[in-house]
Amino acid sequence: MTTDTAPLVLDVEAIKRLIPHRWPFLLVERMTDIVPFESAVGHKAVSFNEPHFMGHFPQQSIMPGVLIVEAMAQTAGALVMHSQGSEALGHRVFFMAIDKARFRKPVTPGCMLVMPVKAMQRRGPVWKFSGEAHVDGVKCAEAEFSAMISKAPSA
Repeated sequence: MTTDTAPLVLDVEAIKRLIPHRWPFLLVERMTDIVPFESAVGHKAVSFNEPHFMGHFPQQSIMPGVLIVEAMAQTAGALVMHSQGSEALGHRVFFMAIDKARFRKPVTPGCMLVMPVKAMQRRGPVWKFSGEAHVDGVKCAEAEFSAMISKAPSA
């Protein structure tokens, strides 16, 4: 007997339970194609009313490249926290490095940003990922980035 199981999808509320980011800095709203410890795809609907568009080329709104990389990193961070389950309790993912970042096409309001990320390496608490950002199947950005899992600072 076979059982069909629906692929795991994390909505924004599940993502908020994994990483500490909140509006206006939570830049991933949905995750699909999750393979624990390996890969996931983040999704972000880019809206004209996001605060950075008021000052980042107001006559021709373009999502800042650093925020695209941050969105990829948030996807990777949520993947790590989801993958580690209860081991992740009391820990956070801290960005360490960005390498090989390339920005190929502008991302503008009205776009759906689709961000596949893949774990490249893990050494203890340090993870290295590759990520891409696509709109309508066209690659807009790519980067490699590293993060460390560490005990969350006390309030």
